[in-house]
Amino acid sequence: MPETRSAVPLPELCARMRSFIDDSVIPAEPILVNEDGPAHVAIAELRARAMKLGLWALGHPAELGGGGVPFLDFVHLNEIIGRSEFGQLAVGSVSMQDTLMLHKHGTPEQRQRWIPPLVSGEFLPSVGLTEPDAAGSDPTLIETRADLDGDTWIINGHKWFTTGVQDAGYCSVFARTEPDTAPRHERISAIIVPTDTPGFEIVRSIPTMGHDPSDHYEVRLTDVRVPAANLLGERGKGFAVAQDRLGPGRIFHCMRWLGQAQRAYELMCARANTRYTHGSLLAEKGEVHRYIAESAAQIHAARLMTLDAARAMDAGEDARVRIGLVKFWGARMLHDVVDRAIQIHGALGLTADTPLERMYRQARYARIYDGPDEVHRMSTARRLLRDPEAAPWR
Repeated sequence: MPETRSAVPLPELCARMRSFIDDSVIPAEPILVNEDGPAHVAIAELRARAMKLGLWALGHPAELGGGGVPFLDFVHLNEIIGRSEFGQLAVGSVSMQDTLMLHKHGTPEQRQRWIPPLVSGEFLPSVGLTEPDAAGSDPTLIETRADLDGDTWIINGHKWFTTGVQDAGYCSVFARTEPDTAPRHERISAIIVPTDTPGFEIVRSIPTMGHDPSDHYEVRLTDVRVPAANLLGERGKGFAVAQDRLGPGRIFHCMRWLGQAQRAYELMCARANTRYTHGSLLAEKGEVHRYIAESAAQIHAARLMTLDAARAMDAGEDARVRIGLVKFWGARMLHDVVDRAIQIHGALGLTADTPLERMYRQARYARIYDGPDEVHRMSTARRLLRDPEAAPWR
């Protein structure tokens, strides 16, 4: 297992992580993107190397078998991990949100059964929240139902964009368990469903923006029966369980986006300094100067906003406004920076010869998952209108 936070200073951990991501994970990306047999071998080798280097599961609490790195310190590490879209798989941080959710809301039996294999990387978690026939931005509209029959939940429903479920040991399924007369945000419950349960059917990998297969899956649940003890958290409190998972997850997303944007920025600068056209290097042209300066400003602003939101969360403050702001601002920043990097690369930027075309697709996803930009702007604006003093500079 990795060394604990007390054993290794944060700057040293960051240096180790940067070396591992840049020297081991990024060079393996041409293999990892194919998602075939060699990719599985490559990711297994990377995980073994991360464990040997003391970089595995650093953000997971030490009492759960992780590295015990404090939340705010791990935010800095996650920025480095995000330089590669495969970084979180290689260092075991991909299961962190779900591990923390289980640790907070799970029963002792649930924690004992599921947390050790999550932290060790034996399998991954997945979440069944989004549905094709209900607006994913409003979880209160979930149509999947779970009915209690004695000591058994019977679940029927249709989920999609259930990320990573093909490699998951279980899926946290969010289903309607309470009558329509219950308060709107108290009708949904979270239930742990092992993926080998009869009636739990992985229908297909959903082709998305050139990713075919992708790691986003469509799932049908037909008379899926699991013990009543598989309820995660309190009955009818699934909305609160989901928010506890999504809150820190949004910070982690934003930090990984910074890593992606910084890498795109570096590629953009390298291209501008070496590409000659129309009598001079791109680096000597005014429009390119604008691209570089605006990208640097956006990255820096998003980084400061993200660190401020993480600091507020770590201090136990109400960080909802800060998280809402940085979620849509960070997603836009990532999209803009990668877009400029592609523009400077010209036709090369549209090919798979650089990571930019995959980064661009990921950047477009960022403006939708974990809540679309519009919802975060709306909810944040409403909070600020109710209480202008909630602005983060107050």
